[in-house]
Amino acid sequence: MKASQDQALILLFISFSLTACNVYGQNPPDAAQKITVTTVQSKPTTITQQYVCRINSHHHIEVRALEDGYLQEVYVKEGQAVKKGDMMFRFLPVLQQARLDSELAEVQIAQLELNNTKKLSDKNTVSQDEIPLRIAKLNKAKAKAELARAELNFANVKAPFDGIIDRLPRQQGSLVLRGETLTNLFDNSMMQVYFNVPEKRYLEYMAEQGQNRESPDIELILADHSKFPHTGKIGAIGAKFNSETGDIAFRADFPNPDGLLRHGQAGTVRIPRVVKNAIVIPQRATFQDQGKWYVYVLDKDHVAHQREIFIENETEDIFIIKKGIGIGDTIVLDGVRLIRDGQKVESEDRKPK
Repeated sequence: MKASQDQALILLFISFSLTACNVYGQNPPDAAQKITVTTVQSKPTTITQQYVCRINSHHHIEVRALEDGYLQEVYVKEGQAVKKGDMMFRFLPVLQQARLDSELAEVQIAQLELNNTKKLSDKNTVSQDEIPLRIAKLNKAKAKAELARAELNFANVKAPFDGIIDRLPRQQGSLVLRGETLTNLFDNSMMQVYFNVPEKRYLEYMAEQGQNRESPDIELILADHSKFPHTGKIGAIGAKFNSETGDIAFRADFPNPDGLLRHGQAGTVRIPRVVKNAIVIPQRATFQDQGKWYVYVLDKDHVAHQREIFIENETEDIFIIKKGIGIGDTIVLDGVRLIRDGQKVESEDRKPK
């Protein structure tokens, strides 16, 4: 009776072990597995590099008061689009107007003195040297009048270019001091997108440009993960590297005909790059263990050996390999979780795509 119970327990244990192996997709260690393998090759591959960026208007200024005065009129609203030459602000021009009137009166006096001196000179009553002195005095008076006229024009603040009005910290009737900010003006027709690039990628880019390759079209991804409908081009590269980060600033220029982009936005730029002789393998052929990536490489006896690989870049479904495997190596493509290191396997070859 005791022997029968022991045999029953042994049979139950074997049945449970076989069931567990089937559940996890594994056969007993000594059983050969039929898996799919492929040969590692190289091919031209397009990869996309991403960088966090900040977005600036290509032309933006602070509009400041040129003289002290009371803000008489505010002709614009926050967020309003203006054209070059549009009136934005007007200051109460009492002092400037009075100064101009005074200088114009001096011009009249100087002109009368010159006319009178010319008459007296014709009668030999005064020396001929008096005329150049009167002309110089008249010219000086005219110059001071022009200066006063320019100061009067400072009372009218006009848009220097097409743009969008920012906040208005000062309202009508405010006393504004010279140099105080009235608003900011942004021209968003073209946007400058700045991002930092590591030194290695900078050297790769410069080498590609040295081969007369055309600058790639750059995509811009916005904060909601949508893609900006227009592509950009590299417009400038910084003059120096950041000694702390080892990066250098790049600038991409994007057209903004619909005005979607605004100064100060953040996003991500995507730059495509073609790697000529890239060693690529499908991601499904790899597995991870303790933070490291591995593949199974088959030797001539069809024995699988676990080998660590180092990944240089990746796309949606492939890894670009930096080192670890080479062209001509045979690796397990499908079934990496069905085998173990050192196991001899039956394989079906599949040509790489």
